Amino acid sequence: MTLGQIAFLGSGETSLAGGRIFESLAKNIREPLRIALLETPAGFELNSAQVVGRVGDFMKTRLQNYKPVVDVIPARKKGTAFSPDDAEILKPLLYANMIFMGPGSPTYAIRQLKNTLAWDLIRARHRLGASLIFASAATISVGAHALPVYEIYKVGEDVHAVDGLNFFADFDLHLSFVPHWNNAEGGADLDTSRCFIGMERFVQWCNLLPSENTILGLDEHTALIIDLEKGMCEVSGVSTVSIVRACDSEVHPAGSTFGMDKLGAFKIPDPLESGISAAAWEMALHAPPLTDDQPPEAVTRLAEERLTARAAKNWAESDRLREEITALGWTIQDGKDGYRLVKNQ
Repeated sequence: MTLGQIAFLGSGETSLAGGRIFESLAKNIREPLRIALLETPAGFELNSAQVVGRVGDFMKTRLQNYKPVVDVIPARKKGTAFSPDDAEILKPLLYANMIFMGPGSPTYAIRQLKNTLAWDLIRARHRLGASLIFASAATISVGAHALPVYEIYKVGEDVHAVDGLNFFADFDLHLSFVPHWNNAEGGADLDTSRCFIGMERFVQWCNLLPSENTILGLDEHTALIIDLEKGMCEVSGVSTVSIVRACDSEVHPAGSTFGMDKLGAFKIPDPLESGISAAAWEMALHAPPLTDDQPPEAVTRLAEERLTARAAKNWAESDRLREEITALGWTIQDGKDGYRLVKNQ
């Protein structure tokens, strides 16, 4: 079992900073890049496919050197034809090595994903090496406790906390996330920091959470990348990440790293002892091979001939064979451990 990296973005998933974060994750994925984007947080919106599709288009352009296969998963609402429990809709998750969730409503995402096949498969794929990216609403929703920002800021409900999807409970960590930490859209007249609710209401929310909770405040165009395998965290982007306990902050600037022990003692769980259903784990572990991603024998033979030509320093023959491979719809990518064949899109 190899755990994938996890990135939490404070904002800017389609910005220059976001693109750099995506690429830093992609370069650590050795096999052909397959990206799955879930519509779920925006599933209540009539244009949810377009909302998530814009992120997919950005990724295709920003990561074009990796020739990614990008799938948008319309797992919008429980009990509908687009259910997060529909195995057919979720099939791309079984092969994704990068999974993204972003814009929408945090509380809607929690209601639609909690105790679903989709949420189990996301966690299972992470245990098998897939990188996870959470931005905007999704960043809030995966914490132990969620900030119901729309309900407080837009609807006028009293400050309250909502139980989140609690991704890190499997690792014995009690973490919550607040993006848009340093938002300043309100100007001098209105405090819109702390994800638009302002400092006064944030302190009220913070005081509602249990003492063991740690809040991670993510500035805009800034991300925290967590590597559980290495036990390290990296701040990437343009600003800072704040670690908040008992409403006191410890600030880490972009470019800095710190150990996971800053977030609490953690353990690597057994997949079958951490709330992932046995059925979901079996699906993820034994997904049938994608035959359309396997190069035909003719392409493989040409790739082997090219390997021999390169070993003999016959660069003209190597280039000719590369062109033949390209003409057959495949790209050969050289690496220090050999080559890999990627199907052209």
